[in-house]
Amino acid sequence: MTSDPYESLGVRRRINAAGALTRLGGAVMAPEVVAAMAAASRASVDIGELQDAASTRIAEATGAEAGLVTTGAAAALTLAAAAAIARWDIAKMAALPHAESFPCDILIPRTHRTGYAHALSAAGARLVDIGHNDRGTGAGVRGLEAWEIETVLTPSVVAMAFSANAASLVDLPAVAAVCRANGIPLIVDAAAQLPPKENLRRFFALGADLVTFSGGKALGGPQASGILAGRRDLVASALLQQLDMDVSPETWVPPRLVDRANLRGVPHHGIGRGFKAGKEEIVGLLTALDRFVKADDAVDNAVLEARLKAIASALNGFKVTLMPAAQTGRVPVLEIAVADALALSAHLQRGDPPVHLSERHAARGVLTLDPQVLLPEHDAPLAAAIRTALQSSEPAPSSR
Repeated sequence: MTSDPYESLGVRRRINAAGALTRLGGAVMAPEVVAAMAAASRASVDIGELQDAASTRIAEATGAEAGLVTTGAAAALTLAAAAAIARWDIAKMAALPHAESFPCDILIPRTHRTGYAHALSAAGARLVDIGHNDRGTGAGVRGLEAWEIETVLTPSVVAMAFSANAASLVDLPAVAAVCRANGIPLIVDAAAQLPPKENLRRFFALGADLVTFSGGKALGGPQASGILAGRRDLVASALLQQLDMDVSPETWVPPRLVDRANLRGVPHHGIGRGFKAGKEEIVGLLTALDRFVKADDAVDNAVLEARLKAIASALNGFKVTLMPAAQTGRVPVLEIAVADALALSAHLQRGDPPVHLSERHAARGVLTLDPQVLLPEHDAPLAAAIRTALQSSEPAPSSR
């Protein structure tokens, strides 16, 4: 390998103004995160002990009872479902994902049934759709109501899933109250709900029992990392189902999170074994989390906004709108109005280097420039590429 591994592999570097997307490699890690991972790679440690230490750090950052480093937010959802189904029952742990003979239902609002819900069913959960979709479709104003949850509560229900975003958050306190009153754990998918950093604690304050966060997006950690935080007993069950359990029962020392008195034996490898987090990912994520917590959102957003204003100035003459962080709820972005958003996006991706903008609002004729992982040295070539593409997409002048 040369000093540039991508060049030696024949893989093109890209200008990423689409955000911290998994398909584009997620976050660009800070040097201190990279250094911490390299240092972590040079030793042998007990992963259970390391996850105990991670739990303490995650609890401090989130206000939860405990935490676990996973291999991404989707892995955290699968582990959360497995924990809700199995709890401390090692026979159930051994059976998953085959859960037909014991309770395994997880309630999920219809408006929250996305492709990411597959991560819950991967653990063996049976997803039960509830509620109406009036608000989501624009057919009405009503969201999820308490009676819609209470109506479907049966002994087969082990948890409820909730996908957090700006639109759904209004329903969370009522959902949490019903779940708490009926002893049903509430799993909140908050994978992309950072920043702001207040969201690390917000969902627990609103009543969530387990919350998942992506580690490789706004947190700036390794791409293959995530967080599962929440109730100590549920996090401990998830940890047991992730760890290497090829151990001698006579010599096994369980992590501090695990109360061996709750176990009638030592579990075998669990459903989460394929989601094992390495020492490098754990240390890297904790370093990134500490950096994220200590950062000043206002200062960081001011820097991003200044960069976006400079890019907008370079695009003078085209319809470009700056959306401040206060309006997006995350980071400032530029919205670029175009006649055919997807055609322009495809054109940019065929460039040299390829340029990526967010297509989230392409249906309304808008491409979004998200600076979350955009390198400063890419600002000028990005603006030039967009300007050239916009000019080439303009209709030819009339010959009359």
